[in-house]
Amino acid sequence: MRVTVLGTGAMGAGVAQSLLREGHDVTVWNRSRARAEPLAEHGATVADDPGSAVAEAEVVLLTLFDADAVVDVLEQAAGDAPTDTVWVQASTVGVEGSDTVVQIAAKYGVTLVEAMMLGTKTPAEQGKLTMLAAGPSATLDAIDPVLDAIGAKTVRAGERVGEATALKLAANAWIASITAATGQSLAIARALGIDPSLFLQAIEGSASDSAYAHTKGASMMSGEFPAQFALDGLRKDIGLITDAARANGVSTTLLDALGRVYADASAAGHGKDDIAAVSTAF
Repeated sequence: MRVTVLGTGAMGAGVAQSLLREGHDVTVWNRSRARAEPLAEHGATVADDPGSAVAEAEVVLLTLFDADAVVDVLEQAAGDAPTDTVWVQASTVGVEGSDTVVQIAAKYGVTLVEAMMLGTKTPAEQGKLTMLAAGPSATLDAIDPVLDAIGAKTVRAGERVGEATALKLAANAWIASITAATGQSLAIARALGIDPSLFLQAIEGSASDSAYAHTKGASMMSGEFPAQFALDGLRKDIGLITDAARANGVSTTLLDALGRVYADASAAGHGKDDIAAVSTAF
C-alpha cells in the first residue's frame, strides 16, 4: 500500500522502517527534514511538506508528539490527500486531544481511525508493536496490511475513535507505574545493603514477575539510559492520564506521585533519556 508517515521521531522512524521491510510504498515527512532523510537509504521518499507527502497516500499515519502537532499537520495536509485516504491517528493525545482531532477530521471530511502504538523504539523497528485500534470495522479491515506490518498483534478497542486512546492511557499508566516501582525496589535493596539484582532474581518466574521489570531493571543497574521511550514523553502522557482520571472520578493519588517522581528525574537532566532513568529520582 502507499503509506505516508507524518512524524519520524523514534517511533515514526521505526514504523516507517517496518513498513518498508514489508514492501509498502512509504513516504515520510518530519518538521525537521534531517530526521527523516536517513529513511531514504531504506527506500522511503522524503517529502518537503505535509501536503505533498499525502498527495498519493492510501493510508496516512500521524505519529507526532502531541495534540497540537496532530491538529497543525492535519490542518495543513487534509485537503491535499485523495478523498478515499484513511488517516490513522497514532499519537498519544489524550481524551480532549482525541476529541479535537475528530472534530478537525470531520471539518475536512477525512476518514479517521485510531491505531495507538503500545511499545517502544526497538519493537517499532522490528514490527512488534501492539496496536490499539478503534474505528469502523470495515475501515480497520482495509488497513490491516499496514497494522500487521508494524505490530505483532492488534487489539480493537471499539468502533468509535477515542476508545483506543482510552485504552492507551490505561496501558501507559501501567508502564509508568511498573517502571517507577522497579526503580524504587532496586533503590530499597541497594540502600539496605544487598545486591539489587537479587530483587529481579526473587521475582523471576513468580506470579509478580514482569519482563519489563527485567528490561528496565538492567538499564537502571547499569546507569545507562539509551532512549527507547523518552522520559519527558511519558511525563506528557502521565499528565494526559491524570486529566482523564480526574475528569472521570478516578483517584489521582498514585498518578500525582508518579508525576512528581518523573518530574524529579527530568529536572536532574534525564528528560531525553529512557524512562528507566526514573530510577535516579530514588
